[in-house]
Parts: sequence; structure tokens; C-alpha cells
Amino acid sequence: MSNSDPIHRWHEMVKTRSPRGLDTLLADDVVFHSPVVHTPQVGKAITAKYLTAAFFVFFNDSFRYVREVRSGADTILEFEVTLDGIAVNGVDMIRCNDAGQISEFKVMLRPLKAINLIHQQMGAMLARGKAP
Repeated sequence: MSNSDPIHRWHEMVKTRSPRGLDTLLADDVVFHSPVVHTPQVGKAITAKYLTAAFFVFFNDSFRYVREVRSGADTILEFEVTLDGIAVNGVDMIRCNDAGQISEFKVMLRPLKAINLIHQQMGAMLARGKAP
């Protein structure tokens, strides 16, 4: 994995818990699929807003990626994290374009108790304006 590899850059951002660099990592027409929002969110600005909020909600000391599967432009990253005493298991499904940017980002979570918690925490984070 090189520094120009978008998945490597994503891992570095997660490791440092800093959303700095999202502007160059995300394609202008990126599509974000949230586990708690019915419709896909299209565009860099809204995707950066959701992902920045996720940095505050998800990335604590217990967060870790436990599996990575790559095939061509697609990467699936399975993660585990504990939030408010709830064990959360999920996957980030990421597609990259030929320009080395993320063009699609889909988050899937389990169990239902975790989805409800994330919905509440992400909603609160976005309402407080923690995201750009």
C-alpha cells in the first residue's frame, strides 16, 4: 500500500482520528450510504459532513478494523467498536475511482441496538454542528 492509495490514506486518518484530508480523499460526486438515512447522500460536502461526525462518534480507543478484503476498486473493512457499553460490529464498503479518490462509501452495522444508538449519536453530533 502506497501513500497514494486511498485506503491507506483512510487508515491513516482513522489511526490519527483526524478527518483532515477528506477534501482530497473524496471524489466530488462521491455517494455516501448511511445505515440510518434512507436515501444515498450525494456529493463531497454532505459525505464529508457525515464522515467527520463519524470520527467523533466511532473512533474511540476500542475502534479497530478486524478484516480487510480488496477486489479491484472495491474494499470492505470490517470493524468492531464499543459505544456506551454496546458492542458494535460493522463494515465500511468503499469504492475508489481511477483518480485515487473514494467514489462510494457505504456503512452497514449490527446489531439493531447499535443502529439505534448510532442514529441517536450521529443525529446529535450533526445537530451540534461538529461536522463542517
